[in-house]
Amino acid sequence: CFWASEQYDSSMVYYRKALSAVERMDSGAISPTNPDGYSELDIDDTRSALYGAIGNLYNMMDSIPQAMDYYAKAGAIFDKYGWNQSNAVLFYNIGETWVEQGELRKAVQAYEKSLQYAWGDSLMVAYAQKGLGRAYMEQGEMSEGDEVIVPANTFIATVLAVTDNGLRPVLVEPDAATLEMDVERIESAITERTRAVIVVHLYGRNAYDDRIGDICRRHGLRLIEDNAQAHGCRHTDGRRTGSLGDAAAHSFYPGKNLGALGDGGAVTTDDERLADTIRTLANYGSARKYVFDSKGRNSRLDEIQAAVLDVKLRYLEEDNQRRKDIARYYYEHIENPLVTLPRRLDDEQNVYHIFPVMVGNGERDSMREWMKEKGVETMCHYPVPPHLQRCYESEAWNSPRLHLPLTERMAEEELSLPVSPAMTLDEAAEVVRLVNGYRC
Repeated sequence: CFWASEQYDSSMVYYRKALSAVERMDSGAISPTNPDGYSELDIDDTRSALYGAIGNLYNMMDSIPQAMDYYAKAGAIFDKYGWNQSNAVLFYNIGETWVEQGELRKAVQAYEKSLQYAWGDSLMVAYAQKGLGRAYMEQGEMSEGDEVIVPANTFIATVLAVTDNGLRPVLVEPDAATLEMDVERIESAITERTRAVIVVHLYGRNAYDDRIGDICRRHGLRLIEDNAQAHGCRHTDGRRTGSLGDAAAHSFYPGKNLGALGDGGAVTTDDERLADTIRTLANYGSARKYVFDSKGRNSRLDEIQAAVLDVKLRYLEEDNQRRKDIARYYYEHIENPLVTLPRRLDDEQNVYHIFPVMVGNGERDSMREWMKEKGVETMCHYPVPPHLQRCYESEAWNSPRLHLPLTERMAEEELSLPVSPAMTLDEAAEVVRLVNGYRC
């Protein structure tokens, strides 16, 4: 009540009295409302809530050092019990505080910690995929000419992250039902020069399979995730994509499910050495001011993009749910013999960055043009696969030119239907009406 009336000093008196009472409690203490006694967890839960409230109160009073002290006490309890989501919210609040104080570099660090607790260890860098390859080379785990297994039907950025570091991509065909890399083809692509497998969560679908993890462990390979299109997606065991392998690259391009106002990205990893290497490479190769141990680059996410992402992160689950609602409507109502939908995953395993369908009989482009004439825009992801791009036509790994029939057929047939958190079900119904109404 005192807080609501902005009587902060009076509010602080009562919060401190409550905290003093809690700190005098021992595990097993009883009360009229809890005759069975409070557990240590019960007490710590209440204590952390009071630490957070007092920190917020000091924040309102512009007593920032004291606020940070109490936030740290709350965070220690969250760490004790592994309450990662609570820590994610805590560091979001800390980031907001530093923004208000004009301490934007500290704000970025807090936002990184918020993402760390949401996904794993997180670094915000502008070119995440390329940075990962460079970091592994800097650590001596990969060298020029080593091989990295990559899905053949991915966006070219995944392949560029390999080739830009002097590594050799080994393209593996997709599974026609899932549109993701075919697990059954991975092991036969491994050679003595293979150092890593990149799993791409294409279209927002969870592409990780426990068998991939087993293959990487048996062969001593790094498992890297391209999570650019799958923010908020989960594996079957509940873990988020981006936390399943050794490291993951994330894109915050404006069109992504979690998009900034400009380009940006992040790396998530639980490998502290790798995290330090990436931080160094993203800062011109410097871990100490004016001392450069590596040839790095300026790849730091700017503070404005970090602040925008921090706000949008609050709405990610809600936005993803809307995408799932639209996708569910498509799965339940699209009925056209020319159109094949990918195998449906549980909702938790697909955040529907893109809703791809396959249009057979060579009718993809005609259907796309017909829908455009009716006022519905569609896209193709991707009409020319990486191995058929001009930039790779003379590469040793692509000479003679690779023939990948499944990937090439997918490039000819894939059509991406509209899916967005801004869409209504009425708009989805109009898309379905046009898809079902198209005839050769």
